[in-house]
Amino acid sequence: MSATGEVTDRGTGRGRRVILWRHGQTSWNVERRFQGTTDVELTGTGVAQARRAARLLAGLRPDAIVASDLKRAADTAAELAALTGLEVAHDEGLRETYAGVWQGLTHDEIIARYGEEYAAWKRGEPVRRGGGELETEVADRAAPVVLRYVDKLPQDGTLVVVSHGGTIRTTIGRLLGLDAHSWEALGGLTNCCWSVLGEGVRGWRLLEHNAGSLPEPVLGDDD
Repeated sequence: MSATGEVTDRGTGRGRRVILWRHGQTSWNVERRFQGTTDVELTGTGVAQARRAARLLAGLRPDAIVASDLKRAADTAAELAALTGLEVAHDEGLRETYAGVWQGLTHDEIIARYGEEYAAWKRGEPVRRGGGELETEVADRAAPVVLRYVDKLPQDGTLVVVSHGGTIRTTIGRLLGLDAHSWEALGGLTNCCWSVLGEGVRGWRLLEHNAGSLPEPVLGDDD
């Protein structure tokens, strides 16, 4: 995104790109309720966010779209597919982190019931939140999905990956080669915003992070 807020196409002659796009708003986002793999649908606001973002992303002329099979991501991806004519591939490997007993609880409830576990997670320690997945395990399943679809792109092609806040962050961290302890430094994505990775001679580079709108609160699982 340029300094004026206009989406620009940097792809020509500069390698392949991956746009990692978070789904639109859900009611559980608004309630600060941990979703994880619970299949929560978009709100009306979430649908509107997806349509607005899709108009911007369509201008980048993506070559392929792959999305989590959870409704909030699949329905977000469908808005871009409608504008581009591309088929959406769905892959459960792009689902949000499974968080066991945390799922369905608000952040305040999690802190009240599992405060030590929550604090350890925020310190960057490997934690199975609610008895669920480690962040490294999420990266283990999601990053290979992204790379598999990248391999199918033409030279200088662009892949849009529609997924979830926690999964996107761990995937970016893995593709950039960052130590897992440092993934928290990437920060969260606002609903329906995205990050862009570009292919460089020494691997992937982070070109944009949390792009797509004026700053808004990050509502979701990776607060």
